[in-house]
Amino acid sequence: MSKSGVLLNSFRQFSSKNVTPKVCVVGAGPAGFYATQQILKVKPEAKVDILEKLPVPFGLVRFGVAPDHPEVKNVINTFDKIAKDDRVQFLGNVDVGKDVKIEELKNLYHAIVLTYGAEYDRTLNIPGENLNNVIAARNFVGWYNGIPCDKNLKIDLSGEDAVILGQGNVAIDIARILLSSVDRLKTTDITSHALEQLAESKVKRVWLIGRRGPLQAAFTIAELREMLKLPNCKTFWRPNDFTGIKDIVANLARPRKRLTELMLKSLDEAPHDKRNFDKEFHPIFLRGPTEFIGTSNIEKVKFSVNELEGEDLLKQTAKATDKFEDFPCNLAVRSIGYKSKLIDPNIPFDVKSGKIINSDGKVEKGLYAAGWVATGPMGIIISTMNNAFKVGQIVSIELDLSEDKGGYLDLKNLLNERGINVVDYHGWEKIDHEERKRGKSVGKPREKIVEISEMLKIALN
Repeated sequence: MSKSGVLLNSFRQFSSKNVTPKVCVVGAGPAGFYATQQILKVKPEAKVDILEKLPVPFGLVRFGVAPDHPEVKNVINTFDKIAKDDRVQFLGNVDVGKDVKIEELKNLYHAIVLTYGAEYDRTLNIPGENLNNVIAARNFVGWYNGIPCDKNLKIDLSGEDAVILGQGNVAIDIARILLSSVDRLKTTDITSHALEQLAESKVKRVWLIGRRGPLQAAFTIAELREMLKLPNCKTFWRPNDFTGIKDIVANLARPRKRLTELMLKSLDEAPHDKRNFDKEFHPIFLRGPTEFIGTSNIEKVKFSVNELEGEDLLKQTAKATDKFEDFPCNLAVRSIGYKSKLIDPNIPFDVKSGKIINSDGKVEKGLYAAGWVATGPMGIIISTMNNAFKVGQIVSIELDLSEDKGGYLDLKNLLNERGINVVDYHGWEKIDHEERKRGKSVGKPREKIVEISEMLKIALN
């Protein structure tokens, strides 16, 4: 190497040691905060800016966790500490892809981590899906949890029967909310508009219907146990759905074994419970939706009777037979999973799977993805945490510090020039304080504000 080459190499090494690593995280949900936590752990000298489309942070914890599960939201205490770290800046009300482009962020940061979650629902693409009162689970959850775009969702609760298509934890959450007494819900942080409508609800029966059998049910034992203990609600199983299950339950792995044993125990106990219940919960297996039927409103759902195929009992697939069964209902909720959207054309994206194309979190040099936008909607918060930690580790190791970047100050100036009202973490604390104050006056932990304009007025005042 020439003398000038040696000097240039030495200068680069010296320069990189004096460059502050600047990372941009897009999305202020669990994946975003956990990735930030890991980056700061591995690279203590780093600066991390968290960008969020809404004026408020915490994503799925605020808008996805059921209102009657406040203990799950305790993780916000961890996120709060991360956000208040001097090395972290929260920029709310910034819509990446619209207010600022990915290519612009690449010029301002050494690395970008996309963690903006999955905000669209999957569709069935069957006849009648556009009938009134056929609702997406994501919208239903957003309605009772305070997502601004779902505040005016039109839901008719005047009928006695509701069908939920899907058997995951979100489906059970919705069933539990529909079958819970208002007295049970009114001390939670459920939105006031949802509480008012639920108080007038005439729903008595909820049918939780899945394509496959009890061994493939996606809900967890904790969710099912809570459902079985719901006051004033009786669970009805179909014995035929469990044919042969008792013979193999002893050979199942522990988590699946415990869940299956709980279902069998409830099945055995049901006929002996002679108490009167106002509400009913009906888990139904081996039925695949083929058509929503009605004139303008949903009146019933047509299902194929399914059979299971495959050697692996836990991974068997459903095959439709030539038999059908109808379930009359006045409300149908589609809970078959979420998918992400493409927020910027410069991001490699698989439209079919609804997630960013990546390899173990790496999209391309300097660009990464974590959480549901990378993995698809799977697991619980701890699954997201583990994924985000792993990606945060990779980001930290691969940081290219050969040149300095403008980071927060340059981004803030850019957004100011474009007239974007950025909400910092102190602004969120003002919103948080006001929500708690309003909640206290009505005996709730908080009364969520659902108008973005009102959030901004409070945060920027």
